[in-house]
Amino acid sequence: MKETLKELLQQATSTNGQARQYAFENTVELTNLIPPTVSYESGGHTLIIGPTAIIESAAAQLPQLTSLTLLSTDGEKGSGSDIYYTNSVQVAGFLGTFEVYVESNGLRSNLASVAINHDCFDVVLDLCLDSCMTEEVPVPGYYPVGRGYPKLAEALEEIPTLMGTFDKPKFFRLDTDMCAHSSRGVKGCERCVDACPAGALSSEGNDKIGHRIEINPYLCQGVGTCATSCPTEAIHYALPNPDDTQKFIERTLANYKQAGGVDPIVLICSSRHEAYNVMALKALPDNVVPVVVEELPSIGIDTWFAALVNGATQVLFAASRHMPQTIIRVLSSEVGIAQELLTQLGIAKETIDILFLESLREEAPTLCTQSFELSLGDLAGNKRQRLFSALDALSDSRTPSEPVLSLPANAPYGNVSCESKGCTLCMSCVAVCPTRALHTDGDSPSLKFVEQDCVQCGLCEKACPESVLSLTPRMNWEQKARQNPVVIHEEKATECIRCQKPFAPQSMIDMLQNKLRNHSHFTDEAALNRIAMCEDCRVIDVFESMAKDPAQQLKY
Repeated sequence: MKETLKELLQQATSTNGQARQYAFENTVELTNLIPPTVSYESGGHTLIIGPTAIIESAAAQLPQLTSLTLLSTDGEKGSGSDIYYTNSVQVAGFLGTFEVYVESNGLRSNLASVAINHDCFDVVLDLCLDSCMTEEVPVPGYYPVGRGYPKLAEALEEIPTLMGTFDKPKFFRLDTDMCAHSSRGVKGCERCVDACPAGALSSEGNDKIGHRIEINPYLCQGVGTCATSCPTEAIHYALPNPDDTQKFIERTLANYKQAGGVDPIVLICSSRHEAYNVMALKALPDNVVPVVVEELPSIGIDTWFAALVNGATQVLFAASRHMPQTIIRVLSSEVGIAQELLTQLGIAKETIDILFLESLREEAPTLCTQSFELSLGDLAGNKRQRLFSALDALSDSRTPSEPVLSLPANAPYGNVSCESKGCTLCMSCVAVCPTRALHTDGDSPSLKFVEQDCVQCGLCEKACPESVLSLTPRMNWEQKARQNPVVIHEEKATECIRCQKPFAPQSMIDMLQNKLRNHSHFTDEAALNRIAMCEDCRVIDVFESMAKDPAQQLKY
């Protein structure tokens, strides 16, 4: 019988070990009691794909199912007559909805319709070395055993249980108002789509109707890389929400300290791999406190730094090199940004690090013992506000080498600059900015910018018709300069040629007059001059013109 994490923690006799056990058993995690769900319907109709000999062997190990269909991909004759053969196969869907199209002798057909008189299969056991579905995290009901995970024995044990109705949580919530993916037909941030190893996220729409991020809840496996990558928290874990998870870690550290523990190291563990978590803790000292979450990337950089300013000396991730490469890539990228921020503060980069469990067999990990002793408690606000609160607390105690330092190109923090000579203050950038980092006060022809709110999504740069905006990933450690609005371009307002009221930037008036000078509606000087009038005077001038010459009405 495998040893559980709780059993391991109960064995510790040291002060830190007992404090760790106390914190583990006495910190109550807040979760959503009734999460929204989606349902799968499966009748147990199963398809096995692969070389003839292998699929026949697997079929012999499965108990009686509603139906069992064998599809050979190597053309070898089998011992039975109930095997189908194909030159190519395409599989799409999820538990209860797998559409399987095969091609043989130039003809393409729906195999489920032919084999079982149904539109689709419920379960697919794929024994091909090159699996038919390419998602790194397989969809429910699909078992790509041929590529090594899961194991055949696990699949054979689980497949007979997949008959009936199954509910799965909707792991994530999406707030489209906060999303930096698209605005007014312009596409920007695609971090979440690039970070999903399950193929559950997509960009839908077009330039005319606009683009939007969609989550397919039937494909989503709750990995969390999308939430970790999202700079605005537009997409975030729903079970539990990020704020609750952060508070849970803070309370765990407080309980550990209350019980006499010192120098706590937070080890983020996945609930799906308890045996590996136990193995890791056996190789680590008793001040390593496990925090078990659904998936390693389910908590983001704000929570990592919140742990440091609330007593943790280090934050580690109990990872494996066998995890899907997208998960490793996204986690490594985010940890890399965190390590750059630590380095700028003169803190060892290993203070936030990935601990690959395979490396424990070869060498001891670098463990940090420096405590920051800031004890900020609950950090308020959204993801970015919580992160910057923690970073500002660290920078107050450890002066950065420079007030402004560059960050990697993928960092969602930085500056927007404007080449003033080309800007017409058309406000296209303001219209698409998802966080109001770029804005105008409405009182003067000026463009203002708040650096802390900028997520470097690129929407403003793409929307600018004059191509005068540029983005620079960086960290501004001067809190006031980062949080306060700064004017990045301004002009004196042009005055209406009739009433002298200031109403628009002169560069915009000049640009419009130059572009419209040869237009058929602006052939006479009077029409062109109206562009230099305020909205009230423009209407008055039109009606005065029509009163003097009624034939002018034909032009309007």
